[in-house]
Amino acid sequence: MSEANLEILASRAGLAVDWIDANGRPQRVKPDALRAVLKGLGHPADSDAEIDASLLELEQAQQDKHLPPLLTIDSGEGLDLARYFEPDTQCRVTLEGGDTLELRLDSDGVLPGVVALGYHQVHINGQTFTLAVAPTHCYSVAEAVDSHPARAWGLSAQLYALRRLGDGGFGDTLALEHLARSAAERGADALAISPMHAMFSADTGRYSPYSPSSRLFLNSLYASPGCILGEREVRNAIEAIGLTDELHNLEQHTLIDWPTAAQAKQRLLRALYEDFRHGHHPQHADFLSFRQAGGEALENHCRFEAVQALRAAAGEDLDWRHWPEEWRNPQSPALVHFAEEHAEQIGYFAFCQWLIARCLDRAQQAARGSGMGVGLIADLAVGADGGGSQAWSRQDELLANLTVGAPPDILNRAGQGWGISAFSPEGLKRHGFRAFIEMLRANFAHAGGLRIDHVMGLQRLWVIPMDASPREGAYLYYPVDDLLRLLALESHLHQAIVLGEDLGTVPDGLREKLIARSILGMRVLLFEQNHEGHFKPILDWPDNALATTSTHDLPTLNGWWHSRDIEWNIQLGLIDAPTVEQWSEHRLRERQALRQALSQDPQNFVDEIRNETDHMIDASVRYLGHTRAPLVLLPLEDALGIEEQANLPGTLDTHPNWRRRLPGEASALLDNDNAARRLELLAVARNQAHERDR
Repeated sequence: MSEANLEILASRAGLAVDWIDANGRPQRVKPDALRAVLKGLGHPADSDAEIDASLLELEQAQQDKHLPPLLTIDSGEGLDLARYFEPDTQCRVTLEGGDTLELRLDSDGVLPGVVALGYHQVHINGQTFTLAVAPTHCYSVAEAVDSHPARAWGLSAQLYALRRLGDGGFGDTLALEHLARSAAERGADALAISPMHAMFSADTGRYSPYSPSSRLFLNSLYASPGCILGEREVRNAIEAIGLTDELHNLEQHTLIDWPTAAQAKQRLLRALYEDFRHGHHPQHADFLSFRQAGGEALENHCRFEAVQALRAAAGEDLDWRHWPEEWRNPQSPALVHFAEEHAEQIGYFAFCQWLIARCLDRAQQAARGSGMGVGLIADLAVGADGGGSQAWSRQDELLANLTVGAPPDILNRAGQGWGISAFSPEGLKRHGFRAFIEMLRANFAHAGGLRIDHVMGLQRLWVIPMDASPREGAYLYYPVDDLLRLLALESHLHQAIVLGEDLGTVPDGLREKLIARSILGMRVLLFEQNHEGHFKPILDWPDNALATTSTHDLPTLNGWWHSRDIEWNIQLGLIDAPTVEQWSEHRLRERQALRQALSQDPQNFVDEIRNETDHMIDASVRYLGHTRAPLVLLPLEDALGIEEQANLPGTLDTHPNWRRRLPGEASALLDNDNAARRLELLAVARNQAHERDR
């Protein structure tokens, strides 16, 4: 079998045959791995004949002179169309607002760069395509807070961890409203929250917010229905179905019992829907309007949920890839018939999406109305479950037969498989980037900012065949410039900032592209050390990245200081004795290095009343506040001085991931002595940094 042709096919399909690992060493993807990944991309390569056929198919597609559905360009730049049309060809541009421009390609076949920002229709010689004209950069923090230079600050919170009286056992949008108002009163401009993507209603045991069913819709469990339907109606429903005691008991837990709490919330939502459906509720017209505006995408998601509910009740497989053939295609006549027979069930899921969307709108309005310049920052997961709603409804645009992860590196010698699917680069282009654009709009819709998890995925992702080891994957490249233009355009249209989580191995050139687009990178205090083990001085921190003390995948400052993460790894048997010794010695050196860096500020460690941990956290907060970062985000766990972290990577059920609740009501959480002091320290430091850098 010709390995040369196999590698040519892989390269033309967007795969990197050769790559550099985290240690800087060159690596090469094995032929068997290439064949398996190519099969997942839809390019069979198990024999020379298959390789030749796949090569021919790709060559024909790449030589096709038919216009793609959508092309992108930066504002003010011309668009080279010489591949498709003769020079000096007449064309008409229908602008978004309905006006038209009569233009002509120049002598080189370039469309003049005079078209305004937005999505426009270009008509040339009987062909039409969408032209997306993007601003050169995303909406910035400076624009959001109207301050140059921007030295803003905010909090980050795990939404499920928030508490309020009557929440039923996990945080909801009303608790989020309370926290947003409280943070805004103290001067915060932003509140970053954990992902709110739609999960699997029929499988309440799946609750990792980074493994959703769909990134187009929301997790309706987070809705606070009393905010929309009225508290009296909700209380009556709770009493009518006998949920009062169960909900009260769930609220007392320090760890969320997701299956039980989710099922209780679903019982409540179903009871509310029955009353809503049979009554004459004043919000009914708004619900119908929402459902109509949601169109095919909303209908498909609700049908998917209804099919899963039916199969769950029968004890059948929920993964759509294992459904009967007639249900695997969302457009099939069988699904139309199913929708007619189960209209009430589908209506219930639409009702749930309406509730959570309106509730989240309220939370963002509360944040902005209380004085925040940015408000809520949504979190966009890097992918969605291949067996979920988004992969089912956009089968040609998502790679349901490949999973995303990371190659082996220093910390994960076996590599990582995240169990989620990613976009198909070829499918995106074929469909005019429809799935990407609709996902951006869905996530910008209720927020003033968007954090993109693993932003490196805009350029490349490590894709792995189903049931294969992460070692058997390969890097798949994406049309990064098109994706960045569309991201900048949607950011501009929604007046929302963009943050890119760029922790880990970042491909060459990507950070420069992100900086040019005003997409803030991410700098974490615990990682900001040089090769000698010294923490970076305050003024060496960049002004093109947000600053934070920690993340949901890392120990809190308190936990890091006391090596709680190492204790967990020992307790769960994840590391051997030599590794324990190595990590512990390294942590001692890191602690000393941080102590030394913080002691350079004469304001730190002057008060001997509190313990060393409190001193360290206070000083770290002030330290970040004085950096040149346009935005500092302080995790609530560090504001409060909590020891345990939200998620311990590499674990599923052995560590209580995504289950920890914060102490105290969300409305009063920032009145805690530690939190109040640290927020004041941060606010003062940010003001001082602004005055220094003006």
